[in-house]
Amino acid sequence: MKYFLLLLAMLSGAAHAETRFFTPGSLQTILADRAGKPFILSLWSNACAHCPAELKNLGELARKHPGVDIVLVATDTPDEAQQLEKLAQSYGLGKTEQWVFADPQPEKLRFEIDRRWYGELPRTYFFNAKHRREGHSGVIPLERLESWAGEHVK
Repeated sequence: MKYFLLLLAMLSGAAHAETRFFTPGSLQTILADRAGKPFILSLWSNACAHCPAELKNLGELARKHPGVDIVLVATDTPDEAQQLEKLAQSYGLGKTEQWVFADPQPEKLRFEIDRRWYGELPRTYFFNAKHRREGHSGVIPLERLESWAGEHVK
């Protein structure tokens, strides 16, 4: 029975990414893990009216361009992590690295990400291989996402 439960846990872990807590310093961890590599950082929330359209586009991008590295950061709370994982999975982003804000002062986390970002969602950052970034608020059209992937992902 013990081995069955271990196998079940391993298999369920393979189906989706475990959500990590985004705290001060997490952005530096994300950047360090991707040294010299381009990626997309997408900030979203379960309560955001426009975020489902963004997640749908990102899911389609991941399906069409499996080499694209997407990092999802939910601005919700750790209590919602399981619900956020299920929502991401429903858009084909279950294996995407996922984070959730985990600080009692979310303004501090927003400031760490971008001093000029005031919390509007969805918010997307395109990082090139040198980690120069380009930020956008609002839903990014799939064509724009695919264009970026064509330029930055081999």
